[in-house]
Amino acid sequence: MTDLSIIFVNYKSAGLLIDCLDSIYKETTGISFEIIVVDNNSEDNSQEKVTRLYPNLKWIQLDYNAGFARGNNAGIPHATGRNILLLNTDTIIQENALYKTVALFEEHKEYVACGVQLLNTDGTHQISGAHVMKGGLNTLLPLPYLGSFVRYWGYKLNAKIPSVTTVAAITDVDWVIGAFVMVRKDVLSNSGLLDPDFFMYAEEIEWCARLKKQGKLCLFEEPKVIHIGGGTSSDFYDEKEWNNGKNLWNRRGRQVIVSTQLRIRKEFGIGWFLVLTFFYVIDVPVFLFGLIIEKLFKGKEARYSWQNFIEYTKNIGVLLGYFFKMLRNKPFFYKVK
Repeated sequence: MTDLSIIFVNYKSAGLLIDCLDSIYKETTGISFEIIVVDNNSEDNSQEKVTRLYPNLKWIQLDYNAGFARGNNAGIPHATGRNILLLNTDTIIQENALYKTVALFEEHKEYVACGVQLLNTDGTHQISGAHVMKGGLNTLLPLPYLGSFVRYWGYKLNAKIPSVTTVAAITDVDWVIGAFVMVRKDVLSNSGLLDPDFFMYAEEIEWCARLKKQGKLCLFEEPKVIHIGGGTSSDFYDEKEWNNGKNLWNRRGRQVIVSTQLRIRKEFGIGWFLVLTFFYVIDVPVFLFGLIIEKLFKGKEARYSWQNFIEYTKNIGVLLGYFFKMLRNKPFFYKVK
């Protein structure tokens, strides 16, 4: 049996994918692996570019942009490896990281899924996984003004910082960043695949919650992988800045808000979903009041603009438009326009 099946979801990112494949073939020895690429209807010459250089990989062509969860779900049934790696196209493999990860994963059978130390392009550490906070309260931190209030009380109450940026040896986590998630294929019959309701963002967190019912999850320190960040999603959202969900008043932020609340509903239930939705909604008047005060006293140096407020308010309107669908928790593809 193949040691590792590597699955990519591609959307107009042939250049990034080729760079990653180059690094895999250059930096990987000691294990057998296969490459599976699922293309989310790029409608460009991605397939020609990639398969010309790597003709032996499996290319699965979808006829619509299925997003991250459905894209990976389309690839997983074609995997023959005993371990499956969901790998972003905007990653670079270093120093035989795949062999090291597989070796550690097979040594530590108590873990059903794992990640590695992710690095920024300058070599500094990047958030690689996290611990779950009750009810997902940490998802409120990006809220304008109100998020600062939540952060203040978090520090006051000595709340544990959920994000894991620096991995120490083997670090247990509740979820692994979706850029690099390795899972044992034999656990998927019980955990299920990624939830197809998600288009983009938060799907790996919800999936990890189900995987964790089968066993522990961890991050390994020794294997290191560069994660450029936002490669595919920036193409879709036509944005140059990778803000990792901190900006809630643009198109990407709209999807982040909806996907985050979808995850809260699925993982924590109706009660927490209602609580967090209340915070998103109440932040509209809080945002307005805070912005008026800042504009009066700081003028052009205010953190936010009137356009930020208007777009955030529109995004909350979109969230409320999905409110009853999420409440009922019936199958639906939450791809936000």
